[in-house]
Amino acid sequence: MDSSPVLPAQLTARDLAERLRRGERLTIVDVREADELAIARFPAAVHIPLATLPLRVGELPAGPLVMACHHGGRSARAVQFLRSHGRTDVANLDGGIDAWAADVDLKLARY
Repeated sequence: MDSSPVLPAQLTARDLAERLRRGERLTIVDVREADELAIARFPAAVHIPLATLPLRVGELPAGPLVMACHHGGRSARAVQFLRSHGRTDVANLDGGIDAWAADVDLKLARY
């Protein structure tokens, strides 16, 4: 039986933190640009800027993906793109890394 977590279309930062705390195997895919990563980054995230996603789809790991960006707009487009190409195991981090910094990791820089 597949033990992959079921993902809603959107996850809040607190929901994601709780799922990670429980040990769910989720891959965070950060679609921000490299200069944004220099300001604040998710630990252990895969970095694939949104503009390069169509060329790098093959690099995405199997299993559930949580797409993230600064506020959630670019990552929502990434989710839409991936779903239109057959991936159903993807969710958007609602509010992006800004929500993560505000609600989960208060030491993380906000910009």
